[in-house]
Amino acid sequence: MDRNPSPPPPGRNKEEEEVAGGDCIGSTVYSKHWLFGVLSGLIQIVSPESTKSSPDDEEQQMELGEEMENEICRVWDMSMDEDVALFLQEFKAPDIFMGVLAKSKCPRLREICVGILGNMACFQEICVSISSDENLGQVLLHCLYDSDPPTLLETSRLLLTCLSQAEVASVWVERIREHPAIYDSICFIMSSSTNVDLLVKVGEVVDKLFDLDEKLMLEWVRNGATQPLDQPQEESDEQPVFRLVPCILEAAKQVRSENPEWLDVYMHILQLLTTVDDGIQAIVHCPDTGKDIWNLLFDLVCHEFCQSDDPPIILQEQKTVLASVFSVLSAIYASQTEQEYLKIEKVDLPLIDSLIRVLQNMEQCQKKPENSAESNTDETKKTDLTQDDFHLKILKDILCEFLSNIFQALTKETVAQGVKEGQLSKQKCSSAFQNLLPFYSPVVEDFIKILREVDKALADDLEKSFPGLKVQT
Repeated sequence: MDRNPSPPPPGRNKEEEEVAGGDCIGSTVYSKHWLFGVLSGLIQIVSPESTKSSPDDEEQQMELGEEMENEICRVWDMSMDEDVALFLQEFKAPDIFMGVLAKSKCPRLREICVGILGNMACFQEICVSISSDENLGQVLLHCLYDSDPPTLLETSRLLLTCLSQAEVASVWVERIREHPAIYDSICFIMSSSTNVDLLVKVGEVVDKLFDLDEKLMLEWVRNGATQPLDQPQEESDEQPVFRLVPCILEAAKQVRSENPEWLDVYMHILQLLTTVDDGIQAIVHCPDTGKDIWNLLFDLVCHEFCQSDDPPIILQEQKTVLASVFSVLSAIYASQTEQEYLKIEKVDLPLIDSLIRVLQNMEQCQKKPENSAESNTDETKKTDLTQDDFHLKILKDILCEFLSNIFQALTKETVAQGVKEGQLSKQKCSSAFQNLLPFYSPVVEDFIKILREVDKALADDLEKSFPGLKVQT
């Protein structure tokens, strides 16, 4: 049986359809009478008489009859239609679903009810109504403590839908702030779940929350920073334990094991953390976590994303995740260069190679096709192109700042090794200079001085290619 089967086609002939026309929901062929019957069945499930049962009946309450499951699944599918969703709203179906969620012990039934509410919330008018119901809001947030992954997935989907509606987003942020246990539940999911669909959706909820409310992000970052109760902070040699970041890392690892392309959301969460000092400290001041994050991101850019055998166009698909990854690496590199996990031998050279490779691909992507006039006739395509250019510009800014920081840290020995191994060839240095100049001229000039000590001919050659450089010999 399909997880969410579609409603069966109507079995009426033309005359029957004309007679039953008043029974249709809006402009659909779905029957009001049939839907009332399903909703009545749900009411019976959570009625006081049905909930008074002996312990022997508890196992039965955990199961959903096949006929009822088929019917309620049809409602789930139908609720994607706006006419049906409005009809359900008009006849107080959310109150019925709230009763099911509050009383039913059947995971499958709870999942379906939240799923229907999630479909209904896709329509703005209904989303506002659902969000303004304080009791329903509390019941839905309580679903985040559920142990059933499908129910958690549908709850996360519903929350993300509501958080994406500007009219009601602040309502849900404030509710979540008032329930500290939600932080614990989300951390537990991220750190222990192997359900990648759930991890991605929960990650999207966290990402949206942090993007909407920096104060909440700071509260969650600081939530795990605890000192032993019997030890004054100034006397403690131990670093505080930041719970949130290790949980994000575990979720990212699990998602990567299934498909690295789904990592975008967790990379963006880490990027958001680096926009505040407490977030950076939460990453770099826990040695094991900091090392694991650095190694994960380092491996992604050196061996996973935008590789030398990938076509340049791959950058269009990976530009947002690359912007997040390089932004986090850059923040760690700039803030804690004394950390042991940044002292891996020749760490600078592989990063330089990756940064320049992405910049070179970017140059290819930004070249306009010869027949560009024809491609610009479609207004939508022009809008998409502008959006792509905007994201590529952000990525370029991040790459150049990171590359300049690495260039400033290069020693004569590292430069010599880079020239020998090809990471600092004339072609790659030219690509780097082309992007770094003129904004990072002092950095390039200092690099040329070191390069002249290693390979004078190469340094002179590069100076001729970039006559604007004024390097004092």
